[in-house]
Amino acid sequence: MPEVIGFIGTGQMGEPMAARLLRAGHEVVVFARRTSVRERLRAMGAEVVDSVAEAAVRGQIIVVCVYTDEQVTEVLAGPDGVLAHAARDALVVSHTTGSPSTLRDLAAAHPDGPVLLDGPVSGSPVDITEGTLTVLLGGPAPAVATVTTVLGAYANTIVPTGELGSALTVKLLNNALFAANAQLATTTVRVGRELGIAEDDLLRALLVCSGRSHAASTIHTAGGSAGFERVVVRYLRKDVAACFTAAADLGIELGPLAAAIDGGPFEMR
Repeated sequence: MPEVIGFIGTGQMGEPMAARLLRAGHEVVVFARRTSVRERLRAMGAEVVDSVAEAAVRGQIIVVCVYTDEQVTEVLAGPDGVLAHAARDALVVSHTTGSPSTLRDLAAAHPDGPVLLDGPVSGSPVDITEGTLTVLLGGPAPAVATVTTVLGAYANTIVPTGELGSALTVKLLNNALFAANAQLATTTVRVGRELGIAEDDLLRALLVCSGRSHAASTIHTAGGSAGFERVVVRYLRKDVAACFTAAADLGIELGPLAAAIDGGPFEMR
């Protein structure tokens, strides 16, 4: 039987997620603030409600796709939040990339449920539309197994990572490594330019040589270093800052990883 999905956070990533869930045959109860989004999703068959609480009460699985830790706390906590209104046996998936401690603290404040899972994503709105998103998923194994089928409406790679908070930790480390790789790749491009090699020529060569990386590929796809800085770096800064904060909270030194992130041409944090 298709699940009833409560969906909160219908921005650039969330709206196509909700659309894919509807196409998969799920009953989707959406809270969205923007009139245009409400009208589009209602036309697709969603039930559009006027509060977070209404979406939480109806959903067997509640998906939250907001941007920051502060927004996650606003949506999940408090007397009007998801955790106060969802059924005790409901499952709540947070797609936001933020601090693992935020979700652990929220879960600790509601020990009797609902079950909270961290599900940060890797990919773009295009990947969601095509059903090829990657989702990292942390939480109790039975809950992870249950939501995996539902998230499969828009993700074809779902990676269980362990207990609650582990998926966010993996995502933050991944993004720190990506940031370091991007700094190194761009530094290599600058050195190449000094040696008379055009940026595009060098990047195209790197993509088929042993120095290739996803970062170099992304820089090339973005149209070079300037495009990468404009399109990608402004979003990456948030995740890099969260990684450094999480490491500091745990007393962990990032060592050469931090040196690469801080020593490159992009201002990453």
